[in-house]
Amino acid sequence: MKKTFAVVLSGCGVFDGSEIGEAMMTLLAIEEAGCAYQMFAPDKKQMHVVNHLTGQPMAEDRNVLTESARIARGNVKDLKTYDPAAFDGLLFPGGFGAGKNLSTFAVDGASMTVDADVEAAIRKTMAAGKPIGAMCIAPVILGRLIPGVKVTVGHDKGTDEALKAMGACPVDVFGPEVVYDEAHNVYTTPCYMLTDATLGVVAACCRNLMAEILAR
Repeated sequence: MKKTFAVVLSGCGVFDGSEIGEAMMTLLAIEEAGCAYQMFAPDKKQMHVVNHLTGQPMAEDRNVLTESARIARGNVKDLKTYDPAAFDGLLFPGGFGAGKNLSTFAVDGASMTVDADVEAAIRKTMAAGKPIGAMCIAPVILGRLIPGVKVTVGHDKGTDEALKAMGACPVDVFGPEVVYDEAHNVYTTPCYMLTDATLGVVAACCRNLMAEILAR
């Protein structure tokens, strides 16, 4: 029977949602590993909308679930319906949406809060003893919720300091490596948090993360 992974999206587009390359490479890595996936997203208003051409905020409102459906080709479910019993792991691609829509890290730093549905999904997955993977900036969510968790965001000094302030243990990496926290069954990889990362590097990060999860 195929292993199936839940993938949590945070919108569509690096500056206000999921990083599209990371989301796609995550799905491809799952598929290449012979596994299946189902995408989820919280049904809520985005923190704001960014014009990805200019980098400036726009005067409009968008919904995280609706925007995530652009990446999912419509096949995305409300995160409230997530049941870890139906999945073999929970994965979080990066993008600013992880710090704007799934949490408040982009605004509040180490004082961040986590969206209630995201927190519930993570805590239920941990209680079920199943692995959690996070990419790029998304590991800060785990840093807030899991005291002492070992994670990586590459080697970003500011984010490392915020993670330490939250009681997490950041690990610097300089390539498509995976940091495995055995005590908490957590896997993290830096993707576009690496300096000068390319889509090929992101793909390697995602493939390595899947390989590490499946090896255990």
